[in-house]
Amino acid sequence: MAEGTDDRALPATEELALARRALDSGDLAHAADHVAGALARAPTLPEVHETLAHLAAASGDGGLDLFPLQHHTFVGAVVARAHLLAAAGRPAEGLDLLVAATANAPGANWAGVPWVTSPDLAERIGPDRAARVLMQVCAAAPDPVPPADRAPLAAYLTLARNAVTVHPEHSLLLGTASALARRVGEATLAVRWASRSVRAAPSKMGEVWLGYALRSAGRTREALAALRRAVDHDPDDLAVYADIAGTLADHGRIEEALSWMERALARNPSFDCAVHTAHRLRFLRDGEVRHLVALADFVRDHPVDSHEHGDLAECCRGRPWLGQLTPAPGDALGSSAAGAAPTTPAPSAEAARRLRQLAHPAWPHPPAAYDTAVGLATLDLPDLLGLLAHPPETPQTALGRVLAGEDPALWVRCVQVWTCLGLLHHRTDEPWADSARRRVLVELAGGVEVAEAALFALVTAAWVDPSVRSDVAQVVAERLTTVAEAARERPMPTAASLAHLALATPDLDPDTTALARTLTGVPAGPRYRRLRALLHRLLRPFRPRLPGPPLP
Repeated sequence: MAEGTDDRALPATEELALARRALDSGDLAHAADHVAGALARAPTLPEVHETLAHLAAASGDGGLDLFPLQHHTFVGAVVARAHLLAAAGRPAEGLDLLVAATANAPGANWAGVPWVTSPDLAERIGPDRAARVLMQVCAAAPDPVPPADRAPLAAYLTLARNAVTVHPEHSLLLGTASALARRVGEATLAVRWASRSVRAAPSKMGEVWLGYALRSAGRTREALAALRRAVDHDPDDLAVYADIAGTLADHGRIEEALSWMERALARNPSFDCAVHTAHRLRFLRDGEVRHLVALADFVRDHPVDSHEHGDLAECCRGRPWLGQLTPAPGDALGSSAAGAAPTTPAPSAEAARRLRQLAHPAWPHPPAAYDTAVGLATLDLPDLLGLLAHPPETPQTALGRVLAGEDPALWVRCVQVWTCLGLLHHRTDEPWADSARRRVLVELAGGVEVAEAALFALVTAAWVDPSVRSDVAQVVAERLTTVAEAARERPMPTAASLAHLALATPDLDPDTTALARTLTGVPAGPRYRRLRALLHRLLRPFRPRLPGPPLP
């Protein structure tokens, strides 16, 4: 489906005027184009629907041929066809198209029209079709829908109310209605409908709907009981095990959650939801990065799974080097690279442009940072070193303006980190041990100004390539040991940040790990604390409930 606007972007009133002019002249095709444009901009405006009705009457066949469905159909034309199908006595088909429009452009109130909210629609389409429509709406909507985005779904909730009134004992309809009510913040209504669904016909899905509704209503104990009953209905549905574990973990009951994951993995050791959830819970229990590395390995080795998981990103979010850079301590702030000599030529304009496009103080997890940095893969080595020696100006974006206003040094830190990640993609055909990318990064890691950025790139390489882990772990261990020895003689502002880097390193030896844990307690200076607070403000994320599998 095409986007919700076309190239002309005319106001709805102008589109209507052009549509009426074309209609008066008998040019129905052009009139249809302008009606579709008006619908895309004002989907509930009565004058638009009046003009659509005049167009349908003028066509002699209900107007459907004026709005054919093709591979890429303008969303306004899809909605026009939906209304004409309803007028032609085919409302179920029209609803399917409105739901498709909602999925394509969820911010528009495509369904907020009288025929959708009319009580008799539920009788005309029957309970099974109504349930299917509600399932389609739920599949297209986030869970939960942010409050600011709920208005366009109000008509579908009205349809659910009308359908449940007409068919009060239809279990599937009640369950899907509950799922929609939950998504739009109507938790009490969701519990009532789901409870009726279970009473009408006890089933696994009925208990799942009830469990989700009870959890949204804050009734955790009852929610867990419902989900356990769902397991009793179908002990082989391991997705429910993962959701029980996620709910328990949300309330700090990590060991209980892990026990459910162990039960699931005993049934199927490669079930993706169980693997993702188990690794996340193990990390939450002991904080050891090996669990996250194992999860990243699983993701790499199993690229096709049942759905997208967010466990790895959730665990890395906000953690030093796992999900974001640390502010540069002391005098290293704002410096350019040692190893990038003052005579290093400035980078090309193209290199600076690419760097500005992708540089950011946060990333979902190290493998995602590696993938993002592929945008620098075709830059040559002089350009990459030039970026380190001559950091580009901050980008003209909201983030760039904040960084420029608060502390430009943080932007320099971003440049260093992402340029070093770009070096990981330099001549990837070369074997790691003798590669230019390893040589340059190790040299930079041995300096001062860019050491942490270079080490992070090396650590990232170890995340994505198990064959380099022992080499990288040795480089990191040597660097951390050197800093720790120096710290006995004088303050080392980089010690804590390097320690966090070490703790993010796969296969680090136990002694270095213990040293790193000690060094993370080195007090931070005032400037470091101020920048850490800035990072927290910049990167403060929306933190959803730690998800299990997405169930209806």
